[in-house]
Amino acid sequence: MDVLFDGLAEAIGLLLSGDQDSWSIMMLTLRVSLTATAIALLVGLPLGAALALARFPGRRIVLAAANTGMGMPPVVVGLFVTVLLWRSGPLGGLGLLYTPAAMVVAQAAIATPIVVALVTAALQQVDPDFRVQMQALGATAIRAFAALLNEARLPLLAAAMAAFGAVVSEVGAAQMVGGNLAGQTRVLTTAAVLATSRGQFSLAIAFGLILLLIAFAVNLSLTLMQQRRAVPR
Repeated sequence: MDVLFDGLAEAIGLLLSGDQDSWSIMMLTLRVSLTATAIALLVGLPLGAALALARFPGRRIVLAAANTGMGMPPVVVGLFVTVLLWRSGPLGGLGLLYTPAAMVVAQAAIATPIVVALVTAALQQVDPDFRVQMQALGATAIRAFAALLNEARLPLLAAAMAAFGAVVSEVGAAQMVGGNLAGQTRVLTTAAVLATSRGQFSLAIAFGLILLLIAFAVNLSLTLMQQRRAVPR
């Protein structure tokens, strides 16, 4: 128990002291995770909508692949991204390996199947005649689609929360493609792993608690937005 209290004290100290290294790790964690989540939403939303609304050969196979991707081990994603970005790999010339950009790519690859699967499930729950009714009332296809998204906004926000939760807590892919370089690619999860390997348990717990605080703050914002929109007018 003493180690837990020491970790809590150290977490508070890191937050209040303004330590540059610790704040750099926190800001990089937030920047990488939010960017990866945004990319996953930009890619996953239209793909999920297509799977929910369109009918084409192989649709069920694609949907099964998205559902499988929800359980994809992050270390496997990290391995594939590392191979792609390796100097002799197809994208090695970009020089992205061991950079925050590579971490964003890996985390977006982890989050996108989650968004696709949850968006598909959310839109499939909406009345199939909803878009037809909107278009019959004179709405353009784009306006009808926007109304459909608004109708399913609560589960769509849940998809965003799930995607962010998956990437902010991820460590395997971040370690592989980022290299855990001090001042460059070290985030809270990889910093906690490093501190644990060095026997610095209080510091590792402190990083873990700060990570939970960040995840709670982001998800609280999304939850408040979700529940505010859920209140009937």
